[in-house]
Amino acid sequence: MSDATSATEAPRHRKRLNFQVLGPLLALIVLVILGASLNSNFLSYGNVTNVLARSAFIGIIAVGMTFVITAGGIDLSVGSMAAFVAGVMILAMNSLIPTMGIGVPLIAVGMLVALATGFAAGWLNGFLISKVGIEAFIVTLGSMGIYRSLVTWLADGGTLSLDFDLRGLYRPVYYDGLLGVSWPIIVFAVVAILGELTLRHTAFGRHCAALGANEQVARYSAVKVDRARMATYTLLGALVGVATIMYVPRLGSASGSTGVLWELEAIAAVIIGGTVLKGGYGRVWGTVVGVLILSLIDNILNLASIVSPYLNGAIQGVIVILAVVLQRERKSAD
Repeated sequence: MSDATSATEAPRHRKRLNFQVLGPLLALIVLVILGASLNSNFLSYGNVTNVLARSAFIGIIAVGMTFVITAGGIDLSVGSMAAFVAGVMILAMNSLIPTMGIGVPLIAVGMLVALATGFAAGWLNGFLISKVGIEAFIVTLGSMGIYRSLVTWLADGGTLSLDFDLRGLYRPVYYDGLLGVSWPIIVFAVVAILGELTLRHTAFGRHCAALGANEQVARYSAVKVDRARMATYTLLGALVGVATIMYVPRLGSASGSTGVLWELEAIAAVIIGGTVLKGGYGRVWGTVVGVLILSLIDNILNLASIVSPYLNGAIQGVIVILAVVLQRERKSAD
């Protein structure tokens, strides 16, 4: 009797596990088929590359968010942080034109400023959460308001614009690429591959999962909990800087409305991809699939004119809630 029971339970467990892993991929395939059936231009080279390039910003940030959520944290400030980093980057580059002139060295300095600003902002969040002991929700909710207000103040309520000639020199970072693939897509792919390898095959990745699963057990297992938690937020901040570097040449400006709802999209992509919201388990490749799912939904709605584009944020919010509900149902079934 026990052998028969175990024989029937094992296939059920494998089916559930396989569906959990392959579910996002199946959803992505369904969306591709749906989009192709609704609009003949959906699978055109121009539309595909446009969708991938525009999703690269959220994708790069979502990779960092995967580490934060896997470690049991959350960051609501990434959209505002991106706006602030973009504003500081633009101001720094414009102010250095008289000294350095318009050229590649100035762009390189601007990129370093963006990386340093994102790194510092992420480190500050991590320090307040891990060292001071403030809840992640409170810290990142507060910093979200701070960064958004700062960039609005820097722009004096308007828009910070990159120098026209400098913008023309910087534009190829977004619009050009290699072998027909734009640089944002290439950078997103590299970040995703490195993120997956780090999460799966390094001690840092294992420490993130251990921290998210049970902090006390992680401490007893000699995991440096505070250091690991700070590292996740610092990594996320640095990746916000990378995303901003790729985003600024697209519009050449920053304002108080830059990056609105990016935090929702990043968190939604992570959850849709299968990372557990309460921490303990995450997968970067699933996050990449989640980013593509959200981008395709947005693209299909725009191409087919099914609903107003102003409702895209509402649809993403519903998707987040459904994804969390499905995670809870799977956990209770286990």
